[in-house]
Amino acid sequence: MAAEMEAKGFEHMGLDGRLLRAVAELGWAVPTAIQARAIPLAMEGRDLLARARTGSGKTGAYGLPVLHKLLGIKEASPAVPQAVRALVLVPSAELARQVGQTLRRLAAFCARQLRVAELCGHSDLADQRPVLMEQPDIVVGTPGRVLAHVAGHSLALRPWLEVLVLDEADLLLSFGFGDDIRALLCHLPKIYQALLVSATLNPELEALQELVLHNPVHVLPPEPRLPGSSQLQQFQLCCATEEDKFLLLAALLKLRLLRGRALLFVGSLARAFRVKLFLEQFGIAACALNPQLPARSRCHVIAQFNRGLYDYIVATDEEGPAEPPRHRPRKGGTARKGDKKGDKKGDKKGDKKGQSPQCPQDPEFGVSRGIDFQNVAAVINFDVPSSVETYIHRVGRTARGDSPGTALTLALPDELEGLRRIEDTLAAENGQSMLQPYEFRMEEIETLRYRCRDAMRAVTKQACPQCPINVPNVPLMSH
Repeated sequence: MAAEMEAKGFEHMGLDGRLLRAVAELGWAVPTAIQARAIPLAMEGRDLLARARTGSGKTGAYGLPVLHKLLGIKEASPAVPQAVRALVLVPSAELARQVGQTLRRLAAFCARQLRVAELCGHSDLADQRPVLMEQPDIVVGTPGRVLAHVAGHSLALRPWLEVLVLDEADLLLSFGFGDDIRALLCHLPKIYQALLVSATLNPELEALQELVLHNPVHVLPPEPRLPGSSQLQQFQLCCATEEDKFLLLAALLKLRLLRGRALLFVGSLARAFRVKLFLEQFGIAACALNPQLPARSRCHVIAQFNRGLYDYIVATDEEGPAEPPRHRPRKGGTARKGDKKGDKKGDKKGDKKGQSPQCPQDPEFGVSRGIDFQNVAAVINFDVPSSVETYIHRVGRTARGDSPGTALTLALPDELEGLRRIEDTLAAENGQSMLQPYEFRMEEIETLRYRCRDAMRAVTKQACPQCPINVPNVPLMSH
């Protein structure tokens, strides 16, 4: 049935004609695997537990049935009061903005009937209250910000809420939003439809499923977590020394051996600044995107990247909040699972590769998954990811939709064991080795080595006292 629906197209799903016009306007010719399976079930009113990787069309998979349902409610009872009837919870401010934009595009031909509002940390609570006073039909936001509005009586979810969506549910938990979600559930009506979407289904999600979902249908499209080799080329290259890593990076970007825009992932905030400043020494425009930047600045950086004003972003992975939430947990609330363990892990990670454990981080920060970076041709893992999940989330930023992409992982000898674990897991999932050796002759770029050494010396902590790790006003971009 799902395969037949995927082949036929959206017009056979029974969606409102205005939504079909928007889908055609967006150029969505046929449903993706997750859309073909999830949309008909969601339109039946079923609760869903869906696994969907980045770039699989998951926002459309839940957005279209939600919009269709709300249109149906309004048309069936024209006198029904204006109220918030759908709540979409996401782990980061950037993802909230992206989801809100997608929902507005899908509702382009019924914009007078349906309004969408985003609630996240890039605006003050007071600035968002007037928007909520207009009673938007759909609210998209992070759990902490939504809960703050509910506690401040500027947002009411009972009795009119019809649909609750948890997007990137595994990240919602890993970011430490578990208590916020539990507290929000106390403010929801007794009956509502729930859709839980996650890139990975792990044991930590089980408790959340039991709280949120009622007799859910499991939607697990038979697709690998990353595109196949015909669309996504994945390479690995062992570098003998740290100097070789920097030299190779300079050559790849300066000589345009990797074409198009790229995301460069590093293991710590200190590394992000150092790589950014290193690239500046070669006249390569780059930006460091990290959890210390205010949400408004991060959104600006992403918008500038998407408009093509510069080609490279140096990013750290998303981490959970370094500090507890500002609001008090509800009385009798359950402690976050793994808080103690998470603190120790955070300290260890903070000490690793020069990252200060005291660096204040925005709880709504997220880079390697969720944010809508457009037209990313390549992902470079300058540091080997800590897990296969992190690798998938990083590499999932390229080869989205039908676009091709390239992923290159640079590994030092002491990083090879971690890279092998990632390689073995991917090979087991796909039935073949996915990481191919990157053929490159270091001797061909030896003429750059002396310049590389000078650049590395220029960006040491001693040589760059104006850019210490814990100073937030580091330049965002270099031109």
